[in-house]
Amino acid sequence: MERAKRNAIVAIALVILAVAAARVEAQQESNVKTLVKYKHGKKYCDKGWECKGWSIYCCNLTITDYFQTYQFENLFSKRNSPVAHAVGFWDYRSFIAAAALFEPLGFGTTGNKTTQMMEVAAFLGHVGSKTSCGYGVATGGPLAWGLCYNHEMSPMQSYCDDYFKLTYPCTPGADYYGRGAIPIFWNYNYGAVGETLKVDLSNPPEYIEQNATLAFPGAIWRWMTPIKISPSAHDAFVGNWKPTKNDTLENRVPGFGTTMNILYGDEVCGQGDVDTMNNIVSHYLYYLDLLGLTRDQAGPHEHLTCAEQVSFNPSSKAASST
Repeated sequence: MERAKRNAIVAIALVILAVAAARVEAQQESNVKTLVKYKHGKKYCDKGWECKGWSIYCCNLTITDYFQTYQFENLFSKRNSPVAHAVGFWDYRSFIAAAALFEPLGFGTTGNKTTQMMEVAAFLGHVGSKTSCGYGVATGGPLAWGLCYNHEMSPMQSYCDDYFKLTYPCTPGADYYGRGAIPIFWNYNYGAVGETLKVDLSNPPEYIEQNATLAFPGAIWRWMTPIKISPSAHDAFVGNWKPTKNDTLENRVPGFGTTMNILYGDEVCGQGDVDTMNNIVSHYLYYLDLLGLTRDQAGPHEHLTCAEQVSFNPSSKAASST
């Protein structure tokens, strides 16, 4: 009982944090003073609420410098339509509040402005595809319906793995099906995300589908975190990851395609130009268009897709479930 009460308080605190961040964002950006220091010849910055803590990445543009409310609305224009399944849940403020936790680590703050915008488009391309209820003749087109869901609608199992019963035990009666912006599956992933956010997401896991300030950071955590032998999707996309000889032999190269390999494995990759992969790619390219970037910048087919890539982590529990 005490544990549940404690975590409810933490969840409420995250909501308050999101509201506070939104209020700061509404102020003139010139009011936020950038603090600078040098250490061992490197420049470190602190930009207050959005990029807090001394980081080399905080010396670059932050996400609100190049990604505004109207752009978020353009990308997810149908998310609050009456037929959507998460009306009123997702918003720009929650995304920015979540991103602020990871901007000091390089999320949306790595490289020049173009690289930064492309990373946000890439991340949101995954989000849009995985939460879409769009279809071929949907109003506005099938790519306008991202953030239609915040949880799996018809879960096939409870996603409780007893192998992790000592580290991330399942709460009796709880189901760890897909929830969030890039859906989180399995008790061990709920546990790992909860450790990062300092919230016990195993009890109850419903916190994620009840609070966008948890649903967005859970997805960004997945984007920023290496899994098993693979790099993080972030590192693969921005160029921090350098392929080994074995990676090259198995057609894994830096770019958007490898982010799909990392996040979904052989459920999507190594099967040629299948619809599931093409849908994710289409969302990414559509978002590049809406942000005023060119599709040429996404790179050639072998960098943009994972059609011919061998999975980093061949199926045991692939995809969102790894």
